[in-house]
Formats: sequence, C-alpha cells, structure tokens
Amino acid sequence: MAETLQHVEDMVDGSPVVDVHDTFHYYQELLAALKAKIDARFETTRDPSTAGLETYGTYPDGPGGSLAAYSGPEVDWLVHSWLGNPGASFANLHLTCWLGPQVKVPHLGIALLVWPGGWFYLDSVPRVNLVEDGAYFDQYYAPLDEEWLALRADPQFEYFVSRAGFIRASLSPTAYCYSFERSQRNLEIVSAKAHAHVDRWLEWVDAAERVPAEEQAALAATDLTIRRNIAERDPANVMGVRFFGEETTTKLVRALWGGDRELPRPGAGA
Repeated sequence: MAETLQHVEDMVDGSPVVDVHDTFHYYQELLAALKAKIDARFETTRDPSTAGLETYGTYPDGPGGSLAAYSGPEVDWLVHSWLGNPGASFANLHLTCWLGPQVKVPHLGIALLVWPGGWFYLDSVPRVNLVEDGAYFDQYYAPLDEEWLALRADPQFEYFVSRAGFIRASLSPTAYCYSFERSQRNLEIVSAKAHAHVDRWLEWVDAAERVPAEEQAALAATDLTIRRNIAERDPANVMGVRFFGEETTTKLVRALWGGDRELPRPGAGA
C-alpha cells in the first residue's frame, strides 16, 4: 500500500520532459465516452459564459486547454475540460457533474492527470454530513467498501495523499485517488473503474426520491459553497498560473464553479 505525497508541480519538475499525448488522447476518449452516457440521461445546455473557453492558450505548440460547462433541469453544473501541455509531460482533464437540488444523490467527480506518470480521481461527493446521516452513508458508500479496499491493495497503484489538508477533507471514504505507471493494464483498470462509477451513479439518480421543495434552496446553497471551495483551493491551480497567468487562471477557476454563469440554476435554488 504505497503512497504518493508530492505537490503537482514537484512531480512535473522532478521528471524528464516527455511527450504524453498517447495517454492524453486515451483520457480524452474515455471522458468523451463517459460524457455520452451522461448526455443520454440528462438534458443540458452549454452555459454561454464558457463559450470563450472552447480553446485557449497555444496548443499544440505549447500549453493550452478547453473548458465547457453545462446546466439543465436536473443538472446544476457539468464541466468537461482539460488543461496542460501534453507535449511536455502534463495534462489535467475533468468531468464533473453537480446535480440540482431535486435529489440528494452524491455529485459525480472525475479527474485524470498525466504528470508524466498516471493519476486518477473518482468520487461521489456527498450532499450531507456522512457521520451525521448514517442512512445516507449506508446507501451510497458502505456497499463500495470491499471494491475500494481491493484497489488499495494493488501494488501498481500508489494511493495519493494530497499535501493540502482541505483537499484531503473533501474526499469521501470511497474516493479513488491514485498515482500509477501508465501501462496498458493500469489504464484499462482506470477506464473500467470510471465506467462503473458513472453507471452506478446514473442508477442512483434514477432510483432517487425527490427532495421536498422547502429543502431544496438550502441544499443548492450548500452545493455551491462546496463546489466553489474545491475549485478555488485545488493545488493544481498553480499549473494554470504557470501556463496562463493569474488572470486567465482566475477565469478558469470561476468557470469550474459557475462564478460567471448565465443560465439559471435548476430547482428551488435558482
């Protein structure tokens, strides 16, 4: 059960500069397939505030990226994005879906990095205090314990421990957060875990009971606070500043949590 405890920039700076387009494209195809599953279930519209972020930077000649955010009747904020310089060791890709307040199903979190080793994060972001709401824990997290422990015991995956205490606090008990060698075997494991993660989450959504209307505004407010805190405190933001400067990085971070959104929020929290 090895562990990785390093800053993102240290991982990049301490490694040889290599072209990681092979893994970058693998990640892109994986997230596209996962987003297609989400698109088949939810009606969403791209928020106009992210139209100008369709492409930015100088990629493929240097660092670049893309960010698209969507909202809809059941989806508060869905982000599909990447940032980095795959020709020089680093790429960071995201697919996150924050649900509206009509249900209390955990939000969907997926992030894939190459720096130049592999790294992935999958989580079900809780909507309640898990220690307080034991029934919620039993429904969404307890059934995943054995599966989570199985990967923890795989010697080819090193559990990633963030140096930022806030980020450690943001992880659920069944979050996958691992560094790994970019072998075909390991990438296929990541892909299988990600597909299972999305499939299970969609089943949760379909089976969920509706939140009473009088509780939805408070839930939506909590969701937004959590999303903003995670986006603004992400240690990987330092790579955005390195590549694109403070102004562009601030705009990107605001797009991750919906700080400049134009579409209304769904449900009673709108």
